[in-house]
Amino acid sequence: MTLSIKERLDAVAAEIVVCPKCRLSKTRKNAVPGEGNPESLIVFIGEAPGYWEDVKGKPFVGAAGKFLTILIGEIGFSRSDVFITNIVKCRPPRNREPLPDEIETCTPYLNRQFKLIQPKIIVTLGNNSTAYVFSKANLFFSGITQARGKFYETSILGMNIVIFPTFHPAAALYSAKYKEQITRDFQLLRGELAKREIVKS
Repeated sequence: MTLSIKERLDAVAAEIVVCPKCRLSKTRKNAVPGEGNPESLIVFIGEAPGYWEDVKGKPFVGAAGKFLTILIGEIGFSRSDVFITNIVKCRPPRNREPLPDEIETCTPYLNRQFKLIQPKIIVTLGNNSTAYVFSKANLFFSGITQARGKFYETSILGMNIVIFPTFHPAAALYSAKYKEQITRDFQLLRGELAKREIVKS
């Protein structure tokens, strides 16, 4: 019997929830595999779970998550229409940035999620997720400020894909300038999705 994409994604999530592979497994409350539509054409990738994500085991449920939910609405989708995850599935202590070896240990899970979902567009949120996805595409990355707001047609893991980097929604909580720039980026994204006829199914 062939398993559905959802069943195979659930199997990856079940591995993530009990994963002991790096130091973050010792300090987490809950791993956060990601959630959403298993056949989504759009995947949003952040950096790592924060406090509330760690408590609830779900991605982007704190203040930054509320803003992301609004932004997803602005492009004509709901959270249940898309897939949302992070490059690292467990919260780093005190919300520090994930370390290179933690990213290296954890991202095989993300790669498996990509291959199962087969998205058309990957929206990277912030420096770390953009750096990782660019590295898989052999694209030069000099920082999120230079990379953001542009569409990169490329190939990763054998899939033709468009990468669209923007700032992490958390940046908008501390700066009106970043909030304005992220909002503008999502307006560009909405236009691109319309052009490619990627609409809510």
